[in-house]
Amino acid sequence: MKRSSIISITVVVLVLLAVSVLLLGRDQSKSGSGQAAGNDVSIDNFSFTPATLTVSVGAEVKWINHDDVPHTVVSTDQSFKSKALDTDESFSFTFTKAGTYEYFCSVHPKMTAKVVVQ
Repeated sequence: MKRSSIISITVVVLVLLAVSVLLLGRDQSKSGSGQAAGNDVSIDNFSFTPATLTVSVGAEVKWINHDDVPHTVVSTDQSFKSKALDTDESFSFTFTKAGTYEYFCSVHPKMTAKVVVQ
């Protein structure tokens, strides 16, 4: 094999490795920790993740049910309330005032969490 061919193959292999590492790192940052991305709250295994989410005034929060059973998202002050969310359904709410908003699942009341709006 010519030296130029070996160098070309080596460069291609190194580029492919670099791209693989970048893509693997991106996938792990999205879902590797089990945490939701951005202002999303994951509903899974009978819990809200993260249990406390801090957002700015005007932010939209999206809850996504990844569980195999229906769940709801209901604030203790009744400022927001979802319908029963089946698997992979979502509910969104925009927070227009600063404060701490505690919420729970009305189907499974021991499921609790909160959104802190600053």
